[in-house]
Amino acid sequence: MSFFISDAFAQAADGAQPSILEALFPFIILFVVFYFLLIRPQSKRAKEHKKLVQELSKGDEVVTQGGVLGKIAEVDENFIVLEVADNVQIKLQRQSVASLMPKGTIKSI
Repeated sequence: MSFFISDAFAQAADGAQPSILEALFPFIILFVVFYFLLIRPQSKRAKEHKKLVQELSKGDEVVTQGGVLGKIAEVDENFIVLEVADNVQIKLQRQSVASLMPKGTIKSI
């Protein structure tokens, strides 16, 4: 019966175990790549948005995250009043402002 199944023999150990640094090296490289491609740009964007929200003032023309274009009528600590048309105002959180538009954007539309 031994001609159908070959005998299995253990191989001799011929090399040393890799060091812990060699074993962790791929994970370190992966973390560095994630840091520069994902973490760093996201934190930079968050810092810029925080600065934008803090510097909002009356008369600025902004676009909200929902896509609403308007002029800031009032600024509070946590909220802004946005004038979207003549005598039409909406109250929004300051954090909902997505971007600041150049002056005169509303008139050009």
